[in-house]
Amino acid sequence: MNGASSAGKTTLVRAFQTNAPVPFVRFSFDLFLDGNALPMDFIRANRDEWVRMRPLVFAGMHQCLHALASTGNNVICDHIIENTAWRHDLVSRLHGLDVYVVALHCGLPELERREQARGNRNPGEAANDLAVVHQGMHYDLELDSEHATAAQNAHHLITMWQARHTSERAFTRLTVTP
Repeated sequence: MNGASSAGKTTLVRAFQTNAPVPFVRFSFDLFLDGNALPMDFIRANRDEWVRMRPLVFAGMHQCLHALASTGNNVICDHIIENTAWRHDLVSRLHGLDVYVVALHCGLPELERREQARGNRNPGEAANDLAVVHQGMHYDLELDSEHATAAQNAHHLITMWQARHTSERAFTRLTVTP
């Protein structure tokens, strides 16, 4: 699931996970943050070090995603695919797996409202994400968190995921699109 910060990805993923007909492991960068896996005090004091670490952390996260999925787990991942390099990395690592690519959209005014209400995001993150997150992407399903509830979107996602076909999938187009 790809979308801007504050689009409602985690809320939707949790609703999907609760209602899916088979168990899914939830995976996202938030788990690194919520689980205190990153040395946040060090990162805050050494921004240059975070600039160096960040690509390595996300490459590792992508590798973990592959490890979880390739061992037979059903995985639902919420992500902000913010650049071409990350898209290519994911395509490379997940090649050969059954990947169903979902977009979660939300308009900028609502993203900014949610971002401010959350209080744990830097102002402007959502706008920055929205400007790049869907560039070069292809999706099997596009959902809107502004005009549908997480429960409605989860139901629609489950229905469409169950009806998916292995041919003509978005991930295949991602593998051939530069």
